[in-house]
Amino acid sequence: MSVKNIRTTGIVIIGLLLVAILFFSFSFTVEEVNQAIVTRFGEVTKIVVDEKTPQLEKEISQNSKFKNVKIIEGKGLFFKMPFIDTVTKYNNRLLTYDTDPREVTSKDKKKLILDNNAQWQITNPLLFKITMGNETNAHTRLDDIMFSKMNEKIGQTEAHVLIADKDFTNKMLEKTVNDVNESLNGFGMKVIDIKIKRTDLPVENNQNIYNRMKTEREQKAKEYRSEGKEESQKIKSDADKQAKIIEAKAYSTAETIKGQGDASATKIYNEAYNQDPEFYEFYKTLQTYKTTLKDKTKIIIDSDSPFAKYLFGN
Repeated sequence: MSVKNIRTTGIVIIGLLLVAILFFSFSFTVEEVNQAIVTRFGEVTKIVVDEKTPQLEKEISQNSKFKNVKIIEGKGLFFKMPFIDTVTKYNNRLLTYDTDPREVTSKDKKKLILDNNAQWQITNPLLFKITMGNETNAHTRLDDIMFSKMNEKIGQTEAHVLIADKDFTNKMLEKTVNDVNESLNGFGMKVIDIKIKRTDLPVENNQNIYNRMKTEREQKAKEYRSEGKEESQKIKSDADKQAKIIEAKAYSTAETIKGQGDASATKIYNEAYNQDPEFYEFYKTLQTYKTTLKDKTKIIIDSDSPFAKYLFGN
């Protein structure tokens, strides 16, 4: 390769490098997970966000210092003035803050060791940059506010409820999220969720809490047993009532049938007697003998007694 060709190649490479340097000097990239702020001589000129929401526009328009700030929506490649514009990027994803375990006091003066975390997000990078600056400062501020609100709520709740009643605890945490966000208004950040990872009891409180929980469960068990016994009594009483009604109806029906049978028998006897009174009298006397006279039975009667009429062949 000739010296001329080498020189030409070197010039091309240097030219490409200069173009690349100028390109990167005049541009910046905002990734999917980020949002950005562009400042010029310390003054914010524009912000790049995921979505230009009415709330975001309202927060910026309300401050006269930000009247010239442009809100750009989207991701990708953007242009800036080299050397005089500075780009600061902030995460747009959910961020997690784990608090240190702390001791709190419940309404019934029980000590609890509370360990919780919070999911939060930067909603306005401009306000966040001015008020917080970075995530470390945000965590410090969030820790103070969240602990204050949690301590206030727990101070209104008895320890056994906080430990055993999950529905109550979840509602309490939802209310805490709202209260924390009210305190964070104007900081460009928002808490999405607060969770209690672990609630420990100091050793001296364990037995008292568990005894109270046991007592409450025993009371509930007694209530359920009492209700069950009452319901059983109702069912038994109703069954006895129905049985008596059925028995009375059956007895009434039986008496009616018996009466009808007796009436029919009497009618038959009368008809038989009217047809042959002498034979009927003979038959009835024989039936009496059968019932009265058993083996080795001794009776003393007059020979002219009607009872002895057929015994002596009279």
